[in-house]
Amino acid sequence: MVAVKAADVDAFVARPDSARRVVLVFGPDAGLVGERVRTLLAASVDDMNDPFALARLDGEELAAEPSRLVEEALTMPLFGGRRAVWIKAGSRNIAPAVEALLGDALFAASPTCRVVIEAGDLRRNAPLRVVCERAKNAAALPCYADTERDRARLIDEEMRVSGLSLAADARAALIPLLGGDRAASRSEIQKLALYARGRGQVGVEDVAAVVSDASALAIEDIVDAAFAGRPGELETQLGKARTAGTSAGSILFNAQRQLAQLHKWRMAIEQGRAFSLDAVQPPLPFRRRPLVEAALKAWNAARLANAMADLANAVLQSRRNPALADTIAERALLAIAASGRRSAA
Repeated sequence: MVAVKAADVDAFVARPDSARRVVLVFGPDAGLVGERVRTLLAASVDDMNDPFALARLDGEELAAEPSRLVEEALTMPLFGGRRAVWIKAGSRNIAPAVEALLGDALFAASPTCRVVIEAGDLRRNAPLRVVCERAKNAAALPCYADTERDRARLIDEEMRVSGLSLAADARAALIPLLGGDRAASRSEIQKLALYARGRGQVGVEDVAAVVSDASALAIEDIVDAAFAGRPGELETQLGKARTAGTSAGSILFNAQRQLAQLHKWRMAIEQGRAFSLDAVQPPLPFRRRPLVEAALKAWNAARLANAMADLANAVLQSRRNPALADTIAERALLAIAASGRRSAA
């Protein structure tokens, strides 16, 4: 088994194992998936803009013609040097094509080509994930939402590149505003650095003036609006998420996580256990409290459990129909918002 642990992925990306010639990068954080894919490709070829060095394959086309992958992987660069194949997986199964490549003797003997597969969130038993995790000459790299430590490291990296320092209170204010999607988080930090250019140090007032809540764009504001029964606000937040490039998979994944939290809190209330939003860990941001309180009043534990089943079905349908994923996620959350609104009335 060559399933790389999430904590070890950055180390692998920084120094890819040459023996693992096929690398699958997948997960709910589309921004992080894309960032790691580009880093791997940049390390695999001399010039990513050279079409003879970097071949691009679409998953839908590859599923229809599996032999193309072996052909591309064995093609020698026109002017010599290294070569890579970049596959963007879609809804169709490309596992047979990848499995054939991994077992090809000529590919095993040729050290000049790396194949990088960019995919969305894959369940544990997804054929493509299973093939890459089991092969000795492949690696599967999961990409989940950044932890607080990851966000801090990302901030430090961007501040260092920009030649800026960050005041302690600004750092404390910035970290919770990031994390839903790596690309959105990096964009917010870069926007902050541009705003503070020439000042030397970034202050908390700069953070308040410039940074949108990238995490909330992807998850918190969307889900809070849905369960508080505010469809109008939900549609606004979904529009922001689409503009920020937040994937439907990321929204649904994190919606399930927030829903589980709501269910846990509501169960505590119904069972008469001591419960206060002041005591929850990690602390609930002040801006979220009114909507969370409204949700806890509008929903009971049984209805929240039903909502869990509805969201799980939406996740399943979005995976079966990736082209309709945004629509499926929007309909599921609007149905929740409508239900929450009726309960609050």
